[in-house]
Order: sequence, then C-alpha cells, then structure tokens
Amino acid sequence: MLLTWMTSLPNTGRTTLIAIVDSGPLVAAADLKDPHHSSCLAVLRRTRFDLVIPALCVAEATYLVARKLGPEGESRFLAGLQPFDVRAPEPDDWPRIAALVRQYRDFPLGGTDASVIALAERMRAETIITLDRRNFGAIRPGHCERFTLLPG
Repeated sequence: MLLTWMTSLPNTGRTTLIAIVDSGPLVAAADLKDPHHSSCLAVLRRTRFDLVIPALCVAEATYLVARKLGPEGESRFLAGLQPFDVRAPEPDDWPRIAALVRQYRDFPLGGTDASVIALAERMRAETIITLDRRNFGAIRPGHCERFTLLPG
C-alpha cells in the first residue's frame, strides 16, 4: 500500500504530496551522462509532489556536481534549485540526526542521509526520492512503517 503524507494547502482546498529529495537524484538530474539521469529528471518534474530538499543534500550534491561537471555545471545546477523548497535542519533535528547516525552506524548512515530522514519525520513525508534504495529501504522511520522510494 502506498502511504504518502497529504496536506491541505491553505486557502486552496488542494491536496499535495510531499517528497523529500536525496542528493543522488539531484546529481543524476544535473548530469546528462549519468545512467539515472532520465528517471531522476522525470520524478523531479512530477507535479503531484511538493519537493523538499534538505540543505545538507544541496551541499553534498553541489560538491559532486562541481567535481563531475566543473564550474559551469555547478552554476547551472545551483540556478536550477530556484523553484525548490530547500530546508535547513532546525535545532530539534540535530539530536535526531545524531541518533540516526549512531543507530545505523553499521550501514554506515552519514549525517546527510540522516538529515533526509529527520526532515521526512518532521514533515511527516513518507516518500523519499533517492538512488540509495539499500539504506533508505532498511530505515524504520518514526512516523510510518517504511518509506516509499522513487524512482521505482
């Protein structure tokens, strides 16, 4: 069963699905030569989702895009973030991020991926856009049984 958090937008009556975006799909969407480029670009363009990107993922993706595509590619990537909702961790997220890194140390789960989970829990989002199916598929979030992972 597809479990996706739905929220009513103020004054519109519309219902929107929220998805949290991991670093991998951002890098793949920026790189035409990446084998996951088309599938990641397609899922990021879906209008049924309000996409929210953790700020730590933006930092990680920017570094990787710069290494792969140089300053011009990095500049295009950064300009392309304009329509997205980028969220920094809030003060209460840091203890949860630390706890997740500790809990899943055998993966290992780093701080950036833990920030994806913490943001999803805070926003009660059940959909993660990621290429890391192994780690995110094994995580047991605090607000739902498991995440729905895209692209699928």
